Amino acid sequence: MEGVSSDTIDRTRVLIVKPLRCLAPVFPTPPEMSSAANPQASSPFVCVPPTGPFPSGLAPIYPFLASDDSQRTTQQSFGFGNSTPPVAMNAFRTPGSANGNTERPRKVSRNQAGDGVGVDTGYSDSMNQSDQFVNGFKMHTTDASNTSTSGKRKSKSQKNQREIVRAEFSNLDEEAIVNNLLISFNLMQLDTFKKATGDRDLVDRILLVFDLLRRKIAQYEESKQALPGSIRQPNMKASKLLSNKEVRTNKTKKIGHVPGVEVGDIFFFRMELCLVGLHSQSMAGIDYIGVKVSGYEDPVAVSIVSSGAYEDDGNNGDMLIYTGQGGLPNKDGQTFDQKLEGGNLALEKSRHRGNEIRVIRGLKDVPGSTGKIYIYDGLYKIQETWVDKNITGCNIFKYKLVRLPGQPEAFTIWKSIQQWKDGVISRAGVILPDLTSGSERLPVSLVNDVDDEKGPAYFTYTPTPKYIRPYSLSEPSLSCTCLGECQSGDVNCPCIQKNEGFLPYSSLGVLLSYPALVHECGLKCACSSNCRNRMTQAGLKLRLEVFKTTNRGWGLRSWDPIRSGGFICEYAGEVMDASKVSEFEDDYMFDATRIYQPLEGPQGNPRHAPRAPFPLVIDAKREGNVARFMNHSCSPNVYWQPVLRESENEAYLHIAFFSIKHIPPMQELTFDYGMVPHANADRRRKQCRCGSSRCRGFFY
Repeated sequence: MEGVSSDTIDRTRVLIVKPLRCLAPVFPTPPEMSSAANPQASSPFVCVPPTGPFPSGLAPIYPFLASDDSQRTTQQSFGFGNSTPPVAMNAFRTPGSANGNTERPRKVSRNQAGDGVGVDTGYSDSMNQSDQFVNGFKMHTTDASNTSTSGKRKSKSQKNQREIVRAEFSNLDEEAIVNNLLISFNLMQLDTFKKATGDRDLVDRILLVFDLLRRKIAQYEESKQALPGSIRQPNMKASKLLSNKEVRTNKTKKIGHVPGVEVGDIFFFRMELCLVGLHSQSMAGIDYIGVKVSGYEDPVAVSIVSSGAYEDDGNNGDMLIYTGQGGLPNKDGQTFDQKLEGGNLALEKSRHRGNEIRVIRGLKDVPGSTGKIYIYDGLYKIQETWVDKNITGCNIFKYKLVRLPGQPEAFTIWKSIQQWKDGVISRAGVILPDLTSGSERLPVSLVNDVDDEKGPAYFTYTPTPKYIRPYSLSEPSLSCTCLGECQSGDVNCPCIQKNEGFLPYSSLGVLLSYPALVHECGLKCACSSNCRNRMTQAGLKLRLEVFKTTNRGWGLRSWDPIRSGGFICEYAGEVMDASKVSEFEDDYMFDATRIYQPLEGPQGNPRHAPRAPFPLVIDAKREGNVARFMNHSCSPNVYWQPVLRESENEAYLHIAFFSIKHIPPMQELTFDYGMVPHANADRRRKQCRCGSSRCRGFFY
């Protein structure tokens, strides 16, 4: 090196170089499935190991049992009162008076080894690849000079404090967290039968634990200072940790449907498909097993993933033209003919045998994202195969798969929704294209394709709760002075420190952990309206629809898929005096003072019940938003989370709704209404028609 004396270089030292990324893991097939015709059976599990060592003593997170578009407008109203004036709803809504305080804010491709998806190999969390590290919010450090309005030099003690916080954040005890989750959801020791064959309850528990673990790891990793060129994949770490604990189900490959997985189910990571046994290959697009025929063992396909990496034709909802694997350009740019071996041979054998094949379609998630949403589209059979030429002139195999009749709709629903959004076709049964009359950033359709009812009773649409007066704080609350956005791990940001040093949300509105209370930035905070700690203040991020149900009045559902932990909406209406709630009998009332049953783990393992720090009651009968249409269920897919915004001596409490698990489009959104005190129980008791296997038979 020019200008450096050789005497200054210690040539006896050995530099330890670690790879920045590894191959994606491949779940192996059980030994009894191994065969010469099934080379997948011997595939090793290779993954990025968690870094360590890890200290013990980390407090457990608050998981729940059971699933957007990230763009936000720059001009939003945050808070309460009349920040967005009520607009009279056409035909059945009357305008209300303005009262109450107003809170103002200020190509990789499918190859011989895999079916990769873009540069992220199909494992990233859509727009926020690996949770906020690619296309979402920019990577932040915890240097207070970037978040403080003061130009003064920070003291040595403050710098030391920041380094301590960074060290704490960088040493996440992943082992302790995963053990806590497995104990909570009764997954610590799965028996051999459960590993081989699952059910709906087990599939839900495994997927939820994976997502809770992934989100918690993502939250901690974001608080660390990223190394240049490093790629963070909390999903890979989560899957590795669960694999080490042998937490998976449907491990035994089988032809046909997988127990516990329903047609139409959605997944945001390829590893989720592996954990529940829907598709055992984390990268390969064709999964197959060996079947003995007349003393010989032939490979037959059990599932395929079509995610757009090859020249597949998947526009038809009942038919798929699938391209075989292999033949892609190598490092020198050379291309080759595909060979009739491995997965290609398995598909050819399946055509002759006529066996059913599971089809998982991968669709692009958010515009501008390389992520995918994987949809289980049901069972298909191969009707025809042929050899074709690709764009480079090489021979490729083509397989025509036809969907078996009598299955629930899945991919066709997605196609219809996209046509509604594009204006190609009209949504049947629409009464109003936007019942909010422009009060929300996205329209909310009012639809009835069941009977002749023209709409719900009169009410005024308001997007936020209206306070007569806020709650009082015993001590003044500090507001942040952050320039732009609050940053995870910033010891100088009081809003971040109230959330235990972390940003509570991902850039897509996913709640990364489940604290008893989320503290959002308030009225006096200096951060921008785009600050991620104002997530629930930016209005709807999903295209919702109020629809007429067959037996439960009006309900709420989404045109868009919803991630586990994704923000849906808040409960808006008139904030009432909780001491007078017994005087009212209102079907459109949210009462945080009710007794809410714990969202339990299996076999009654108790979990925390949601609780609000103040006795909040919101009446949405006269004024409210879409949340007033959410029906009760004894097995809900949505839960409520108290969110607090403080300003000096005042506090405003909001009730925000998040998904418990991944929710496919057009699936009704429901939450548990809770129970009233015994003195009023008989008077308010109503028959429950949720249809759940855990239905209590009544609700209040």
